[in-house]
Amino acid sequence: MPESHALDGLGVVYFGNDWNAENRTSSHHIATRLAGHLPLLYVDSPGMRAPTASGRDFKKAFRKLAAAVRKPEPIRPGFWRCTVPQLPFRRLPGVDAFNRAFGRWAVRRAMRAIGMRKRISWFVVPHPGFLAQRLGEDLCVYYCIDDYAAHPGVDAELIGRRDDDLSRAADLQFVAPPALLEGKQAINPNTHYSPHGVDVSLFRQANDPATPVPAAAQDLPGPVIGFIGSVHEWIDLELIAWLARERPQWTFLLVGHAAADVADLRSLANVRLVGAQPYPTLPQWAKAFDAAIIPYKLNRQVANANPLKLREYLATGKPVVSVYNPEIAKFAQWVRIAEGREQFLAELEQALAQDSPQAAADRIAAVADQTWDSRVDSVLATVTQALDQRRSASPKNS
Repeated sequence: MPESHALDGLGVVYFGNDWNAENRTSSHHIATRLAGHLPLLYVDSPGMRAPTASGRDFKKAFRKLAAAVRKPEPIRPGFWRCTVPQLPFRRLPGVDAFNRAFGRWAVRRAMRAIGMRKRISWFVVPHPGFLAQRLGEDLCVYYCIDDYAAHPGVDAELIGRRDDDLSRAADLQFVAPPALLEGKQAINPNTHYSPHGVDVSLFRQANDPATPVPAAAQDLPGPVIGFIGSVHEWIDLELIAWLARERPQWTFLLVGHAAADVADLRSLANVRLVGAQPYPTLPQWAKAFDAAIIPYKLNRQVANANPLKLREYLATGKPVVSVYNPEIAKFAQWVRIAEGREQFLAELEQALAQDSPQAAADRIAAVADQTWDSRVDSVLATVTQALDQRRSASPKNS
């Protein structure tokens, strides 16, 4: 980053996904690296999903409200976490006003507890965006990593409006999915493209002979077709089941929390679901793969996504077969992109037959310069420039 004193004395109030979620998202990766540069208060911001069973949701919401009065939890020196939940029943009278008042009080209380006097507000999710420009911040950043209104189970109209409102309120906006960039720039001209990064040094361990393979992935009938990530509604489970039935001699190894109905997959003898695994161990599981797959359903959420697992797979060196989306298409030189289940199977067979050590090295090289560290350094350089410009334009400096 360029030499500047713009960040001196500043901390970051970072509104992200649940810190303890099974799946490590870009929200976690960016926050961890930002905390290496600046003091950071990570604010768990649950409550984007629209409520279903009202009694259960009320109890859950009030449990989280109780957690919000606790002091921030230290993660490491200069890095804290707190919970500032919202009641999810936003269309009920008074709930929105309560969320605004309680959220502002709880965040300011947490900042006082850790002694954060000057801050940048940094949003990675849109639903707490009503706090943007309300925390006495020197700068407000929105780092949009997804088409949130397209997530299953959310109030699409409400979340879409919150997303747009936050885009307008932010002093700086970064957008990870390329499909969203043009629309976001129309809302806020101070918008920059910032695709996901990857922990290259971690995932390339899958290509290291010294890396152990977990016991549950050893001696599986091969070839082994692997998937890493949460099994949600946007995963094409029917495609995976069809592939498994078409190639009963192959093993399909799924590593991640099953948040969707996977009963059909569990009934297949050549499908192994091993559940969520600690993030640092993922390269060990990937080492067992002969090829990796991205079997998304073709919906709005996927069309506007920037799949984190794409770069992680490439960093392992393993062959990758995927459905199409605009960001994946940028890597077509290293990823086999399929349309339809028959082509998906054909591409898998070719990927297995044509793999080589040189091809693995080429895949790793394709993402070697796209680390999370370099992404955060680039973003902080833009933030620093914006702060310098703002301070030089202030009346006392003119």
